[in-house]
Amino acid sequence: MATSPCFPTYPPGPHGPVLRHPHWWQRPWVRYGALITLLAMSGLVILALVRRQTGTEGFLVGLGLAVLPVPWLLAAFRWLDRVEPGPWRNLVFAFAWGACAAALIAIVANSFATKWIATATADPAGADTLGATVIAPIVEESAKAAAVLLVFLFRRRDFTGIVDGVVIAGITATGFAFTENILYLGTAFGADQVSGGSGIASVTAATFFVRIVMSPFAHPLFTTLTGLGFGVSALSAERQRARRVLLPLGGLLLAMSMHAFWNGSSTFGEFGFFAVYGGFMVPVFALLTWLAIFTRQRELRTVREELPAYVLAGWLGPAEPFALGSMRARRTARDYARHHGGRPAAQAVARYEAYATSLAFLRHRGRRGKAGADFVVRERELLDELWKRREAARPALEYAARVAPQPRPVHTPPAPTPYWPAYGGPVAPYSAYNPYRT
Repeated sequence: MATSPCFPTYPPGPHGPVLRHPHWWQRPWVRYGALITLLAMSGLVILALVRRQTGTEGFLVGLGLAVLPVPWLLAAFRWLDRVEPGPWRNLVFAFAWGACAAALIAIVANSFATKWIATATADPAGADTLGATVIAPIVEESAKAAAVLLVFLFRRRDFTGIVDGVVIAGITATGFAFTENILYLGTAFGADQVSGGSGIASVTAATFFVRIVMSPFAHPLFTTLTGLGFGVSALSAERQRARRVLLPLGGLLLAMSMHAFWNGSSTFGEFGFFAVYGGFMVPVFALLTWLAIFTRQRELRTVREELPAYVLAGWLGPAEPFALGSMRARRTARDYARHHGGRPAAQAVARYEAYATSLAFLRHRGRRGKAGADFVVRERELLDELWKRREAARPALEYAARVAPQPRPVHTPPAPTPYWPAYGGPVAPYSAYNPYRT
């Protein structure tokens, strides 16, 4: 039995195989180091700017209040991502980019643009309105979209659909809103210190109510539209180049438009804010929440539909597709493994569930003709990871399939003829995508 999947080799040169080493700037540790340095420097600069504007006391008050909605938002996006959990490094990067790099870009660019317009037009009030309704949405949504774009380009294996786009965009926007809320709440506290305001009539209380209580989801909601565009683009075939470019741009334009409409609600009259909030923001939030949950359930259905082909090939047990297609059964399997094998066994089951889900999505894309050129290599990698963890995962999943409620049966597409020999498994897997098929 082979211990590792086969990978494509470098093409031979005129005198035999040539192994080309990457340049020093292409090495992973160089790129990671540069990215961490960039985010760290952005964080220090944004920290200094916010503290300078709010003062030390205002900064601490703003920090303490702004952090309140962050755990709830992160938990909501992490729950949405439980079917095929993305790597923690992507989520940490997204939050750090939003809180540091995107916030720094927004503060500098918004301030510069507003001052320039005020100087050019000699109308400070008009410049503030234009900055809030036009400049800020363009700058802020573009800065947040950069994180989604970077994950989409450089972590393509982890970015496979709508849920991935929504999660990365939402966590980026959560980080951005966290920094912005520190600034607004700290500034409001400073204004109260000067004016002597206190209690529920204070500026701090009003700002807290609007930004933390009523609309903590505002920034995540805007940027989620950008994430939707990237997510649908990820589902498109590689040959659909125009669609893969236009969909993210369309999502970004929608995010900017919604952001501008929200920021401009204060100019719509005395009750304009509440009208926009109740008549527009809440319905859109409910619609996107429903879409995200529906997509999550659809992903579980895809798992139940695609994995039986690997049962026929002997890679998975008969009950595994149903157990892996139910979040309750997955949790039961992890609990069973933790009870009988400790935390390492539970972690092995969790990884097994994640790899099996990725395998189902990969086969689904291949069967629809939307898989990439590395389909075969990726499939072998995933099967190898499953095979290494089968001893810990199979008993747990079989137990979960017995005790957890079974989902409704689904139609399973027929498995095509295998086209490459088995390695490390009992028989050849039934892959759905053949790059050599004409």
